Amino acid sequence: MSQRRRRSLALLTSGVLALPLLTGCGAGDDEGGPAAAGQDIATTTRDKVADGGVLRWAVDSLPDTLNAFQADADATTSRIAGAVLPQLFVLDAKGRPVANPDYLEKAEVIEREPKQVVLYKLNQQAVWSDGREIGAPDFVAQWRALNGKDSAYWTARNAGYERIEKIEKGKTDLEVRVTFAKPYADWRSLFSPLYPKQVTGTPDAFNEGARGTLKVTAGPFALGAIDKKTGTAALTRNPRWWGKQAKLDTLVLTAVPRAERPAALAAGKVDLAEIDRSGAERIALARRDAAGKAGKGGAGAGGAPAHGPGAAVTPAQATLSWANAFGTDEEKAAQEKETRTKHTEAVKRYADEQAALRGFTVRKSLEPAYTQLAMNGASGPLADERVRRAVARALDRQALADLVLKPLGLPAKPVGSHVALAGQQAYADNSDALGGQDAKAAQALLADAGWRRGGKLTEPAGAKAGPESAPQDDGKTPAGPGTGNDGLYIVGEDDGANGEAAEAGAEAGADTRAAGDAAAADGEQDGVSPVLAPAPFGAQQKASLLAQAAAARTADDGKRSAARDGDAADPAKGSPAPAPAKPAARTSGNMLAKDGKALTLRFVLPAGPGSESLRTVGERISQTLRKLGVNTETIKVADDSFFKDHIASGQYDLALYSWPATAFPATDARPIFAKPEPAADGSLLVEQNYTRVGTDHIDQLFDQAVGELDEAQSRELVRKADARIWAAAGSIPLFQRPELVAVRPSLVNAGAFGLGAPRYQDIGWKKAPKAKEKKK
Repeated sequence: MSQRRRRSLALLTSGVLALPLLTGCGAGDDEGGPAAAGQDIATTTRDKVADGGVLRWAVDSLPDTLNAFQADADATTSRIAGAVLPQLFVLDAKGRPVANPDYLEKAEVIEREPKQVVLYKLNQQAVWSDGREIGAPDFVAQWRALNGKDSAYWTARNAGYERIEKIEKGKTDLEVRVTFAKPYADWRSLFSPLYPKQVTGTPDAFNEGARGTLKVTAGPFALGAIDKKTGTAALTRNPRWWGKQAKLDTLVLTAVPRAERPAALAAGKVDLAEIDRSGAERIALARRDAAGKAGKGGAGAGGAPAHGPGAAVTPAQATLSWANAFGTDEEKAAQEKETRTKHTEAVKRYADEQAALRGFTVRKSLEPAYTQLAMNGASGPLADERVRRAVARALDRQALADLVLKPLGLPAKPVGSHVALAGQQAYADNSDALGGQDAKAAQALLADAGWRRGGKLTEPAGAKAGPESAPQDDGKTPAGPGTGNDGLYIVGEDDGANGEAAEAGAEAGADTRAAGDAAAADGEQDGVSPVLAPAPFGAQQKASLLAQAAAARTADDGKRSAARDGDAADPAKGSPAPAPAKPAARTSGNMLAKDGKALTLRFVLPAGPGSESLRTVGERISQTLRKLGVNTETIKVADDSFFKDHIASGQYDLALYSWPATAFPATDARPIFAKPEPAADGSLLVEQNYTRVGTDHIDQLFDQAVGELDEAQSRELVRKADARIWAAAGSIPLFQRPELVAVRPSLVNAGAFGLGAPRYQDIGWKKAPKAKEKKK
C-alpha cells in the first residue's frame, strides 16, 4: 500500500462520512472567502457556563480501536482522541488549522535550505497524565511507527511521515526539531493526534496496546470506562490538565443508531445527537404543537393527530376497523382488536415521544463534506470523456442544492471545488473548467460521441445496455418513460412478447398511461419521488410493457383475420404459404443509441432509511438525463454493501456519495484523484479514485503542491489540479452536506460545529439566571 494512499484510507474509514478532527486550511488572509454556513453551537463565554454536570453525546458506535492511525479507526476514535490526546493544530470556524496554545507556544519552518526544518516549541506545562513532560521522545516514537519502514506496525495513515529524515531535541527539552528529507507543504498535518511513546514505541504496543484503552493521555478529559454492554464510553475531567478546566465532569459517548435517535432523545438517553431530516422534522412538529397547544394546533381533521402513526387513518377506515373489531366474525374480530391495540400503543408511544421532544432544539450548519455525482470512467459509455461531460453539463447543480438544503433553512450554494470548501484557503470555484448547465452543449457532446435518437437496436431483447459486467439486481427501480409505442427498450425488463404479455389489454394500457402522467407530474415536485416507492413504479413500468405487447399482438391478429376473410370470399384461390415473419425493427425512439445499444447507465444508490435525500436527488438527476435521451437503471442496495461491493469494486456507472473536505488537499486529495495504474496481475490500482478517471497532469500538479513550501504557491497548484479534475468530469461536486444536531437548549458551546472542531473543555450547561436577572 502506497504512503499517500494510507492517509486517505484513514480519512475514508473514519467515516464520510465522518471526518478526522483536522480538516481545514491554514489561517491567515481571506483566501477561500467566507464559510457557506457558520457554526451553530450557542457560543457562550466560560463565565456563564456552569461547572460540573454530565453530557450524553450520541455516536454511531463504540470504536474498535483507540489508535487513530489504524485502518479500523472511525469517527468515534477521532472524537475520543480529540478530547484526551494532544492536538497540535485545531480547526477554526472556517476550517483552517491554527496552532493550539494548550500544547504549542510556536511551530514554524525555520530553515528551507538545504533541507526543511520545523521547530516546535511546546507549552512548558504540557504533561502526560503520568506526570512525564510531552517531548521529543514522543515525536520520535510516532515518526518511527508511521514512516512505513517497519512493516510490523499495522498502520493506515502514513503520508508525510515518510518524508522526515530525523527528529531531535532542540536547545531545551521543550523544543523539537524535525528535519525533512523532502520538502513537505502539509507539515501541520503531522503529530495530531500525538500519542505517548508508550503506545507508539513498539509494534506490539502500537498494534494492540491502544485498541481498547489509553493508559496515558494528555487532554482536558481522560478516558474512563468503556462499557460494551451499555454501549457507552465515559470521558472524565483530567485532574492533571494544565489548561482551562473542562466545564463538564463527565462526557458520555453513547452508541445509538441514527434511526433510533429521536426515541433515544425522548427517553432521556442522550442530550446531544446528530440527526437526519426526518428527526429534525419531528422536533419541529413537537415544538410547533407545543406552541399551538392552546388552540389545538397539533390536531388534524376531527381532532385526529396531524402527524405520526394515526395521521393517515381516515374516518372511513376507522369506522371499518371498529365494525370488524365488534362484528360477528370472531376470528376476524380478534385479529382486528389486536391490530387496534398495537396501533393505539404506537400512537401513544409517538405522542409521548413528541411531548418529550419539545424539550429539544435543532442546531444547523453544513458538514465539512460534500455530496458528488461520481461517474465510473473505467468502461462502458462513461469511458468516453464526451459522455461524462455531457452528463455533467446537463445537471442543474443549483436546483439539486435547493432540493436538499432549502427546506432545511440552510444556504444552498453548489460546491465549486473538489479539494476544499468555501472558507478554506484552497477553495476556489473552478467549475468553469467544465462549463455550466447547457442542454444544447450536452446534446452536441453526445452527438459528437456518436449517440443518436431513434437509433436501431440490435441487442437481444432483455439484454443489458452499458458494460457487459452490469450486475443483475431484482430490487432495482427501472427508469425511462415506459409509455407509448415509441419502441423504447427498457433495460432489465422483458420486451413483452412472452408469457403474460398476451393477458394485458387496453384497460391496462389506459391505467398505465394515467399512472405515468401522474408520476411525471409528481416527479417535477420536491416531494417524494417515484424512486422512493419502487414497487408501484416498477408495476407501472411492467404494465406499460405488457400493454405495448398486447397492442402489437392485436395488430397481428387483425392482419391474420383479414387474410382469412379474403380466403372465404374466393374459395377457388388456394391458401398461399405464409411468408416468413419479419421481426419488427426496434429503435431507441426518443432515447439515444449507438452501435445497436441504447444509452443506459446503472445508477447505484443506498437503500437505507437515512439516505432519502440521496435517492430524491438521484431521481431528479435521472429525470434530467431522460430529457437528454439518456436512460438510467436505478439500483438500490443495502447501506453496508453500497461502498464496498459497488463503489470500491467499480460495479456502477453513476453513484451519489460524499467525500470529506480536508485541511491538507495536496496530501489527502492526491490518492482520491490519482490516475489509475495497471498492476502486474492485470488489475487496476485505483487507490481511492473510485471513478477511475485521472491524468498524469493532475498527479504532477499534486506532487508539485505537496513539495512547495511557499504556501500561496502550493494552494495555487492545488487549485490548478482542481480545474483539471473538473475538466476530466469524473466526479461533479453538488452541495455541502447538511448538519442537523438535536440538543437541549441549555447546552452551550456544542451543536453543529460546521467546519470547526469542538473545544471540549468549553462545552457545558448554561448557568441558571440569578433571582435579580429573572426579575429583569
